[in-house]
Formats: sequence, C-alpha cells, structure tokens
Amino acid sequence: MADTPLIELRDIEKHFGSVIALAGVSVSVMPGECHCLLGDNGAGKSTFIKTMSGVHKPTRGEILVDGERVAFTSPRDAMARGIATVYQDLAMIPLMSVTRNFWMGREPKRRVGPFRFFDFQTANRVAMEAMREMGIRLREPDQAVGTLSGGERQTVAICRAVHFGARVLILDEPTSALGVRQTSKVLATIDQVRKKGIGVVFITHNVRHAMAVGDRFTVLNRGQTLGTAKRGEITTEELQDLMAGGAELAELEGSLGGTV
Repeated sequence: MADTPLIELRDIEKHFGSVIALAGVSVSVMPGECHCLLGDNGAGKSTFIKTMSGVHKPTRGEILVDGERVAFTSPRDAMARGIATVYQDLAMIPLMSVTRNFWMGREPKRRVGPFRFFDFQTANRVAMEAMREMGIRLREPDQAVGTLSGGERQTVAICRAVHFGARVLILDEPTSALGVRQTSKVLATIDQVRKKGIGVVFITHNVRHAMAVGDRFTVLNRGQTLGTAKRGEITTEELQDLMAGGAELAELEGSLGGTV
C-alpha cells in the first residue's frame, strides 16, 4: 500500500548498561520521502541510525519493514531488506578506482575456459551508466577514488547503494565537511534518489541543508524526539530554535528573570 512506510521504528529504546542512549524514539520513512533527522552532538542520531541499520539491537520497541515486524541481527539482515547506510567514512579505498569501489565484493565475472576473471569492460560500463542516471558525470571509471572531491565520493557511494537495491537509504552527515558547490551536488543527488521512490533518511545538524531537500523533519535531543514536522509546517528559524534547545533556554531565561 502507498500509505505503508518502507520502514517504521516505534518507541525505540537503547540502553548501554545504565546509560539510556535512546528513550522512546519513533520515526517512519515513506517511499520517495526525504526524512531529515536533526540533532546536536550527543542527541542520539548515531545510535538511532545504527539501530535502524542492524548494528544495534533495540532494548525495547519494534521495527517494521513494509508493515511487517522484523528483528535485525546484523547489518547484513538490514541490507537484505533494502536498508542501506552511507557513513561519513564512506567505506571506500582511496587508491582503488571508481569502478573497483563501486563493485567491491560484487564484481561481475567473465569465464575463459575453466577460469573466471573480473569483467572490467562490463563493470566500467555499468558503473558509469548507473552514475549518469543519477546525474553524476566522472571523467573515467579507472580514476582513483582518492582523486575525487568529497562531494563526488559521496555521490559515488550513494549511487552504489542505489544500484545494489537500496529501498531506504540512510545518509550519515553527507554534507558535513563539504563546501557550498559540493554540498549542492550531494543535495541534488539526494533529490534524484527520492524521485526513484527510495526513502531517504538524511542525518544532519545543518538546518538549511535539511530544509533544501526534506519532506519531514524530526529533531532528536538527549535520546528523545522533540517532534516531527512536515515541509511547510515549520520555518528554518523555528527548526533551528527547536534543535538548539530554544524551549529550554526560554525556560531558563524565565527562571533567571530574563538575564540569559
């Protein structure tokens, strides 16, 4: 059904001993939606996406994929259900080519007699075609990944996840270390992904980047959600204020008699 979330997390708690990293977080992602998850450092964003992607098992709460309750025991389980994550470190090898990084672990083979070899011709063609479909134009497929800009590396990693069947794509701070031009490229790629009907979870602490592509916005603070708003229901300033703890500051200011 069109109104069934691709993935839904309900009342997720995650405890590490006596430390409560998540305290009842609920988030859903619809097909073709970019759901932005915002929060400052220590808000619980990393723990939440690792729970969503099968790295952590929730202490309490439930995860549903296509309305069916699931229990991920590893990231491999999540990937089998189409939940893919692109982390900040990208899991790429700088000295290897774009093609090698694109196909890593899934290389197409060609047979010559009893032997099987990496089919470079097919690999190069498919990798470049897949990236062109996403609006990414690189000079050549055997270019070393380490020679690409930060934005280009992000787009290659996103394209790789989409090509290999991502239905929900979790992006961990993809624009955090990029300049304006490279950020624009990554945001445009996110828009292309969304148009394919893939659900995107965009983790960021940059409100303006979130507002550029987001359909819904959820703010995390100290392991709890402060609320979820749709595009048009909240302004950039209101979202920034919520993320920065505006309510807490106002309460503190009131208790101190307006001296904050």
